[in-house]
Amino acid sequence: MNDYYLLGRSGLRVSRLALGTMNFGTGGFHAAYGKSESEAEPILRRYLDGGGNFIDTADFYTAGESETILGRLIAAAGVRDRVVLTSKFTNTVDPGDPNAAGNGRKHIIRALDASLRRLGTDYLDLYLLHTWDRITPVEEVVRTFDDLVRAGKIRYAGLSDVPAWYAARAQSLAEAHAMTPMISLQLPYSLVNRGIEAEYPAMAQTLGIGLTAWSPIGGGLLTGKYRRTGDALAGQGRLGGVAVAERDWAVIEALEKVAAELGRSMAQVAVNWVATQPAVGSVIIGASSADQLDANLAALDFTIPAELRERLEQAGAPEPGGPYAMFTPQYQSWIVSPGLGIGDKPAGYAPPVWNGAPSA
Repeated sequence: MNDYYLLGRSGLRVSRLALGTMNFGTGGFHAAYGKSESEAEPILRRYLDGGGNFIDTADFYTAGESETILGRLIAAAGVRDRVVLTSKFTNTVDPGDPNAAGNGRKHIIRALDASLRRLGTDYLDLYLLHTWDRITPVEEVVRTFDDLVRAGKIRYAGLSDVPAWYAARAQSLAEAHAMTPMISLQLPYSLVNRGIEAEYPAMAQTLGIGLTAWSPIGGGLLTGKYRRTGDALAGQGRLGGVAVAERDWAVIEALEKVAAELGRSMAQVAVNWVATQPAVGSVIIGASSADQLDANLAALDFTIPAELRERLEQAGAPEPGGPYAMFTPQYQSWIVSPGLGIGDKPAGYAPPVWNGAPSA
């Protein structure tokens, strides 16, 4: 897996597959499927041995245990300078304190200091706002990120699970005032969850933000371990008995056939599809064992042919809502006749193409 991308418009080189550590630890919200430190160690070791360098955690994961375990394992392996260590803030760490949650300056600084203690390090390579809290001014977040970079406590800043307009506003403020830019935006993205496609990829490419996709296998839906029983899922796992929409069944069936033709697992094809979508810099993968991680790490060892890719995308193609239907080729042809060959000139001033018609 010695294949790295620059994350956003930055010089930070990250693995195309990031290791998610939400299951490192047995406490808090994620305890049901958490792993002890002895169980987590071979997973991290296998990721590092495979050339991976991008590790994701958050103060909320397993009530802070993920950071604590990760910090000890990184120190024991002696790889702190090698890895790109990412953590996140937003969720409450003290339900009785109104300022011990959210995205205000007071909580950001408090949360970072606590994360650094648990991780046993004096800086984070990338620090992310975990979730939009709907009330903190974006200006306050951007200014705080900038101060933390200047203080040497973080190297880069980014966002997770925020509206596209919020990310665009944050980046524009940073650019206008020469402050620390956002280089990463974490979002859920999979063949059964394609809601980001209307806004986020174009926004990210335009503003120099690398998308990092989480839940590329749809929370386990795209692994192939579940079968249809009426409208619900049958199988061992968290999704057993869960009702599934007809559109998702169509995706599962198409994915199963494509995976069989490629001689790959459904999960590998699902991860590969996400990793090779526009604007995606990295995909977060998790694992319950080192063997499962090995299978996930092989997800980029092949190419999905165009015809098979088209079958996957057509099976779960989202209906464009709101004004987005007006940005399709059909509507765009009403704005400018395709025969006129009008379009943007790409870098290098190569002849642009508009609806297949080149122009000078």
